[in-house]
Amino acid sequence: MGRPKQERAMQTRETILRAAAEVFDEFGFAGASINRILKRAEVTSGAMYHHFESKEALARALMNAQSEAIVPWVGSTGLQRLVDFTLIWSQQLQEDPLLRAGVRLTGEQATFGVQDSSPYSGWAEIMADCLVVAADKGELQPGVEPDAVAQFVVEACTGMQTVAAVVSRREDLGDRVARMWQLLLPGIAVPSVIMRTDVSTDRLKHLVPAQD
Repeated sequence: MGRPKQERAMQTRETILRAAAEVFDEFGFAGASINRILKRAEVTSGAMYHHFESKEALARALMNAQSEAIVPWVGSTGLQRLVDFTLIWSQQLQEDPLLRAGVRLTGEQATFGVQDSSPYSGWAEIMADCLVVAADKGELQPGVEPDAVAQFVVEACTGMQTVAAVVSRREDLGDRVARMWQLLLPGIAVPSVIMRTDVSTDRLKHLVPAQD
């Protein structure tokens, strides 16, 4: 009896979070009223407040859920794993409202009185782990610091998606990611690894199934 109840609660939480993501993605924090979110989720206010104490709590949850839209897709290791994270991110940011909402809210957070760096530091930690493995496998040049490279990639991706959102509605984000790696790999990877690391958007065909 306990397990089905717990599963229903988790399903309700996911429904609310997905609905909130869609509303935040469309209207931003200021325009995303609780009533809009409840209507989209088709749940009662009691159900929502059982899981999230406020609209801000919903926003924080989405800001820190970004990796959930990407990490499960990646089975590679080392430097290719890091590249794959960014390639999948470039595609999912066009298709997944949960990820788009998390990115939008992270950028808007100052407007609703929040200063939470954990979405950025969380990504930097995930990426640094990839680079530590890459170093252990002999993929990186001597002296390359995993933490420094991870921080740079997070910063570069943040800027790229901001520019791409204005220039092309992010339709060219994958190409921008590929170009970033073409420029960055010669400075961090050994030549043999550069040759075998696939940074092209064609790799996405093997990583993420086509969306209906």
